[in-house]
Amino acid sequence: MNIAGHGDKSIAAAIAQQAESLEFVHSSQFTSEIAEQFAEQVVSFAGPAFEGGAVFFTSGGSEAIETALKLARQYQVEIGQTKRLKFLSRDQSYHGATLGAMAVSGNRKRREIYLPLFHDFAKVSTPYCYRCKYGCDDCATKYAEEVEQYLSVSGADTAAFLFEPVSGATLGAAVPPNGYLQKVSEACRGKGVLVIADEVMTGFGRTGCRFAVDHWGVHPDMLVVAKGIASGYAPLGAVIANRKIVEPIRSGSGSLVHGLTYNAHPISMAAGNAALQKILNGKLVEAASADGVAGRALSAALSTLKECNSVGDVRGIGLLWGLEFVSSRSTKMPFVPGVQYSNKVAAEAASRGVMTYPMQGCVDGIAGDHLLIAPPAVSKPDEIRWAVDQLKLAILEVERKLPQN
Repeated sequence: MNIAGHGDKSIAAAIAQQAESLEFVHSSQFTSEIAEQFAEQVVSFAGPAFEGGAVFFTSGGSEAIETALKLARQYQVEIGQTKRLKFLSRDQSYHGATLGAMAVSGNRKRREIYLPLFHDFAKVSTPYCYRCKYGCDDCATKYAEEVEQYLSVSGADTAAFLFEPVSGATLGAAVPPNGYLQKVSEACRGKGVLVIADEVMTGFGRTGCRFAVDHWGVHPDMLVVAKGIASGYAPLGAVIANRKIVEPIRSGSGSLVHGLTYNAHPISMAAGNAALQKILNGKLVEAASADGVAGRALSAALSTLKECNSVGDVRGIGLLWGLEFVSSRSTKMPFVPGVQYSNKVAAEAASRGVMTYPMQGCVDGIAGDHLLIAPPAVSKPDEIRWAVDQLKLAILEVERKLPQN
């Protein structure tokens, strides 16, 4: 996800300069000045809760999730909790394409054929207000109670709870009810279970805070990031771990039992460092917020899409929004999966110059069409209004061809 905008000359120049001086060293034997510098910047950006922590850089989100899972396990072993072998995550979630990441994901379509290849860890429900299983009746408490109930049985065997603060592709920017993340974090800490926030889509300003968990004042033990960390200019992901995680390893075995050929690749480090400077100097986090130039314009423009008959829900936060399409607004009936409604809207929008991220499965893993909208934080209000106008025309054109009930 691009935060800083396409074709930024300062980021491109930083990449070129690094390539001219040091293009690669293997991190098992060497470090680099740019990696050390960027790591300090990232820990600082993560805020006071991560002071004294550390960063492990990867080539993307899936590798970062794998790293977080292994780091969680090693931490528990280092402190003598060797029986903690399980991970808890949520249904209707997606954490990556590698086998460990798939094991903790809940995206039915993306994981179904691979189930025999990995251990399928337990899942709890993901808060989803448009189709809330609790009818939005104190649902923050009831969704959190699912976590508490699991921990009451398996808390002593569980290493960590992994979650997306705001749902990504699988549910299309579903925002949790206030109080939910606070409650599950407290429940996990009470049982010695680590809290891991998957901020691959939401981190580095996408939602109008530095990290999405900041909206609710939650401080996880690890932040898993990618996409926005280098704004798409180079393959890059990372795990940001707090002091609680780092110190037992530092004073124990001394290093993470893990490694990747291209972790902390100098060119990716240069891209990430330059992108972060752009985010900070350009005040892009502020621009993405609900009161910011881009965030306010996007929210206002998207509200007009509720006029379209097939748009059942418009949801999101900052510069991460989703549209859910239905064949009947009164019953919330989804389109038959074979219609591929969201793909048709995305194709029509692309023909008009607007790129979106279409998905299916938000209802039950198979049915339910939605798409994600996530413009760069440097977008101007008139650009955003134009893009949403084109998206609206695309929806109306698909509606004309496929009448609703």
